[in-house]
Amino acid sequence: MKISDEADLVAAVRGGVGAFSVRGGNTRGMAGPGAALSLAGLRGITLYEPGALTLVARAGTPVTEIVSALDAEGQRLAFEPMDHRGVLQRGGEPTIGGVFAANVSGPRRIAVGAARDFLLGVRFVDGRGEVIKNGGRVMKNVTGYDLVKLMAGSFGTLGVLSEVSFKVLPKPETQATLVLHGLEDAAAVAAMTRAMGSPYDVTGAAHDPAAGRTMVRVEGFEASVRYRLGRLRLLLADCGAEMSVLEDAATVECWRAQRDLLAFQGVPGDVWRVSCRPTQGAEIAARAGAEAHLFDWAGGLVWLAMPAGCDLRSRLGSYDGHATLIRADEATLAARGRFEPESAGVARISAGLRARFDPSGLFNAGLMQDVT
Repeated sequence: MKISDEADLVAAVRGGVGAFSVRGGNTRGMAGPGAALSLAGLRGITLYEPGALTLVARAGTPVTEIVSALDAEGQRLAFEPMDHRGVLQRGGEPTIGGVFAANVSGPRRIAVGAARDFLLGVRFVDGRGEVIKNGGRVMKNVTGYDLVKLMAGSFGTLGVLSEVSFKVLPKPETQATLVLHGLEDAAAVAAMTRAMGSPYDVTGAAHDPAAGRTMVRVEGFEASVRYRLGRLRLLLADCGAEMSVLEDAATVECWRAQRDLLAFQGVPGDVWRVSCRPTQGAEIAARAGAEAHLFDWAGGLVWLAMPAGCDLRSRLGSYDGHATLIRADEATLAARGRFEPESAGVARISAGLRARFDPSGLFNAGLMQDVT
């Protein structure tokens, strides 16, 4: 079922045809069971105020359309959303509604926040076919429940987004990346942690063991970037690593590859995403015994390429974080569960929210209730 406007969406939900598989561009294959409910036709930028750093768009608007409009005004999506198509070997077109529904955020999250932190307002249709609006076009919003944050990362299980308003930021004048060569995982995490704890406004810290490089990004005015690069060189001099610098264009390409997990494209097996304390990152990678791994967020995000069907959660044991299964076959997804099982208390809260917003279980049923 294709939706072209909000009225179509309301009519579909009230039509009582049963469960819906809610999808935007369907680039991640995460929609639940039921009749396909495509929002790809619900598209278009409805308001863009560059001076106010705000943009409003319908949920099915392609991210490329958003990026193009922002580029023309020297602005950007600061949270740097990942494009999953390559690593998942899928087609489709990522949509802005899908980005916020899944809280998709990239390497810059460690410095500026996640997608949800930029979301100002939402319109969505709940399981009763009612249109709900929350938030606005300014950051300050203290009235009523914060449904804006609730919808971000709900993966379409509470309601179907029809429109989002969000904050954008100016592009920096330039950017550069300090690369440390040849560090082992633990030393790389220590170096990234030190860089992030410095006053030099680092906006990315990642480590690629296969390439033998640890990357620290700085952005801003040219003179400031040069100064901070010099200070970071001094700060990290005792790491014992050779250092080089990637300039503006090379930095863009480097972090696009990190953001979209290009190193894992074509690698067989399952792909896992582990969020943990940065100081645990190297230990997590060692416990996993992965066929390939990458660090982002200064070690707080560990990407792991594992043998097909591997029970990674059991292998990792206890730690401060959670593991999400990003890519696997249907049998493995059914056996392992895509998301980390919720604690009893959190599960009760989640069930209560679903009962409130989607009492009949129409939207992406079971998607966030996976169990191991």
